[in-house]
Amino acid sequence: MVNKGFPSFGMSQAGAFVAALKNYNLPDFILALVAKDCDSDLLERGRIDDRLQSMNDKALEVLHKVFVDCEEDEKGKFAQYRFFAYISSMYHKCEILINESIPGASGKNHKIPVAVKSNGMYIAIAFNKATGTPVQKREAEKFYAIADDVKKGDHGTMLADAVYGSSVGFKGDSLVTLEKLSKSRNKDPENKLEFKTANFENRIYSVTKC
Repeated sequence: MVNKGFPSFGMSQAGAFVAALKNYNLPDFILALVAKDCDSDLLERGRIDDRLQSMNDKALEVLHKVFVDCEEDEKGKFAQYRFFAYISSMYHKCEILINESIPGASGKNHKIPVAVKSNGMYIAIAFNKATGTPVQKREAEKFYAIADDVKKGDHGTMLADAVYGSSVGFKGDSLVTLEKLSKSRNKDPENKLEFKTANFENRIYSVTKC
């Protein structure tokens, strides 16, 4: 399948983008998200280079900016794409769901940026701060409260991990707060939940365990 948009870029640039991107382990759902955002076609299955070649110029350019150049955009969308891919790499062969609504024990429905399912059960949830100031203490407390509510609810019985990513860093007191709250759960094995923080710097996410 030939990309109809190639002539506007010139084959050489689009071809260079495909050549670079096919070396990245880009999850299917990321290709689908970018294709949707860029009004692009996308082959449903097949080799990665064939699927990339089925995308339009705009989609290839966005993917290259996000994963090869590690650029930022004003809305923080590029950072979110990278975070989604990072979470996908942590949970192989699991289902990754974006902007999932999960009810907690309180009865409130929480909008979860990334939820991970295995065998139909939620095993992890993840948030990422893409823009603005470093993660503050009150944001860490809010994240903990959401994770705790989901864990205690009917859908949280198998929930094991809660990951907080940031492209803008963490304030020291936010990490201390999350660590204290996390350790306070360890006495109750039924309610155990692993809290992790992941910081994006030097073009990669690195996990700092709380």
